Amino acid sequence: MTSPGAGTATRERGALRRVAPPARRFLADRKGVLARLGAWSVAESAQTFLGGYGVAQAVDRGFLAGDTAAGLGWLGVAAVAVLLGAPVVTGVFAQLARLTEPLRDALVRRAVTRSLAEASARPGGGDRAAVSRLTNQVEIVRDSFAGLVLTLRSFVFTAAGALLGLFTLDPALLVVVVPPLAGGLALFLVTLRPMSAAQRRALAADEALGDHASRTRGALRDITACGTREEAARRGERLVEDAAVCARVLARWAAVRTLALGVAGQLPFLLLLLAVPWLRARGVGTGALLGAFTYLAQSLLPALHTLMTAIGAAGTRLLVVLDRITGTAPPVTAPHAPASETAPQAVSPPPPPPLRRSASTPTPAVELRSVTLSYGARAEPVLDSLDLRVEDGEHLAVVGPSGIGKSTLARVVAGTLAPGGGTVEVDGRPVTGRDPAELGALRALLPQQAYVFTSTVRDNLTYLCPDARTAELRAAVREVGADGLVARLGGLDAPLVPGDLSQGERQLLVLVRAHLSPARLLLLDEATCHLDAAAEARAEEALARRPGALLVVAHRMSSALRADRVVVLDGVGAVCGTHGDLLGRSPLYRDLVGYWGGTRE
Repeated sequence: MTSPGAGTATRERGALRRVAPPARRFLADRKGVLARLGAWSVAESAQTFLGGYGVAQAVDRGFLAGDTAAGLGWLGVAAVAVLLGAPVVTGVFAQLARLTEPLRDALVRRAVTRSLAEASARPGGGDRAAVSRLTNQVEIVRDSFAGLVLTLRSFVFTAAGALLGLFTLDPALLVVVVPPLAGGLALFLVTLRPMSAAQRRALAADEALGDHASRTRGALRDITACGTREEAARRGERLVEDAAVCARVLARWAAVRTLALGVAGQLPFLLLLLAVPWLRARGVGTGALLGAFTYLAQSLLPALHTLMTAIGAAGTRLLVVLDRITGTAPPVTAPHAPASETAPQAVSPPPPPPLRRSASTPTPAVELRSVTLSYGARAEPVLDSLDLRVEDGEHLAVVGPSGIGKSTLARVVAGTLAPGGGTVEVDGRPVTGRDPAELGALRALLPQQAYVFTSTVRDNLTYLCPDARTAELRAAVREVGADGLVARLGGLDAPLVPGDLSQGERQLLVLVRAHLSPARLLLLDEATCHLDAAAEARAEEALARRPGALLVVAHRMSSALRADRVVVLDGVGAVCGTHGDLLGRSPLYRDLVGYWGGTRE
C-alpha cells in the first residue's frame, strides 16, 4: 500500500518532470536577461557588505579611537551604500519584467491552445476550468514567479554580502548567528512537501466547488422539475466543507512555518545579545558587534523572512498551478471525504407516492382549464384562456413557430412556471405551488440541454429511478436504442465524464432515464433535437409505448406525424386535432408541414 507521503512525493516528482523541460527552455532563451539580473544582484551584495562594515569601522576606527573624521567618513560609506539601493532596485525590476511578462504571454497561449484542443476532441463538452486557467491561475503563476525570482536572488546575494561581512569582522560571529539561521531554514524546508500537497487539495476543492456550481446552474430546470434541490444543496454543502477542511490544513502548516520563521528570524538576534560577554572576551570589538547587529537587522533577517514567506506562499502555488496549466494534474481527493464522496453523486428524487385512480372515471393525464400566462403586466399573453385535456396513454405533439410558447406550455404543465390564471392538473392533482418532490413523482420534464453528471453510466440512467433492477435497466437501454452507446462507454458500471459525450449522446442517455422514470407523464421539450431522425423516431416510439402519457414539443414534422394528436400554437389561440384534421382546419399547420417537408424556399 502506498502511503500518502509517498503519493505526494510521486506527484511532486511528476510535476517537476513535466514543468522542468519547458522552464529550462524558457530560461535558456533569456540568458542575456539573467546575466543583467545577476550583475545588478552583485551590486546589491556589495551594498549589503558595505552597509554593516561601514558602521563597524566607523565605531572601532573612528569614534572609539578618537578619530571623528574617520568615523564620519565610514558612516558616509554606509550611507552611500544605502542610497545606491534605489538604482539597484530599479535595475532589478526592469530585468524582472523582461522575465515575467513573456512568461504570462506564453502561459495564456498554452492555456488557449489546450482549451481549443480539448473542445475539438470532445464536441459538445465544455472546459469549465479554462476561464480559471486564463485568468486566476495565469496571474498566480506570473505573480508567484516574479516573487520567487526577486526574493531568491535577493536572499542569495544579500546573505552572501552579510555573511562575508560577519566573517570579515570576526569569524566567531558566524558561530553564533549561522546555527539558528540554518535550523529555522531547515524546519521551513521540511514543510514544503506537505504544504504543496495541501495546496493541491485546496485547488482541487476550489475547482470541484466551482464545477458543481456551474453544473447546478446549467441544470436548475432539471433539478427543479425532478424535486432534487435538497440533494443538490447537500452536495454543495459537502464541497464547501471540503474546501474549508483544505483551508484549515493550510492554516496548520502555516503555523509551523511561522515557528520556523521565528527560529530563523528572531533567535539569531537573541543569541547574539546573550553571546556579547563571550564575544567581548574573545576580543570582538564594540564596532564589530554593532556591525553584526546591523547585518542582522537591516539585511540578513529581512531577506530570510521575505524568502520564507515567498517560498511558502508562492513557491508551492507556482509548481502546482503551473503544472495544472501546462499539463493534466492528477485527481486529488478531499482530506476527509470518503471514497464514495470524491466524485459527484447521482441526485435521486424521493420514491413516488402510490397513485390512486378511479376505475369508473378515468382521470386525464393532463387537464388545463382557462390557462392564461403573460411575461409582464402589459405584455400580450403567450397562453390565452387555453383549455387542453390529454388522456392517460395518449401521445401529444405541440408545434408552432419559434418563440410562440411551446416551451412555456411544457413548463406550465410541469409546474415549473405558474400561470397568471386558470388551473393546471396532472393526474387530477393541481401542480401550481406544489412541492417539487411531489411533482417529480407525477411527471418528468426533459429540456433541450440534457443533464448528465460525473459518476457511472448506471447512476446517470437511474437518476429518476434509483431502485431500478439491472434487467429493467438493460431493457430500457435496448428499447430507446442506447445499447450501442452504453457498450462503447464500457457498460453500465463504467465511469462517465460529461465532457466526453456529444450533445446527442447526452440526450440519448437522458431519454433512457425518462423511460425508467416512475412518472406517468413525460414532457419532452425538444429533448431529441441533437439526435438524427432514425434515433429520434426509435426513442419517441419507445417512450410512447411505456405506461402513461407523452407530450412532445416537436422540432421535426415526423414527431407530429407519430403523435395521436397535435396541438398547434399560433400566438392567438390553440388548435388541437389529428394530423389529417389539422391539414384541413389550420392554415398555420399546413404551412409548417410544407416548411418541414422541404417545399418552402
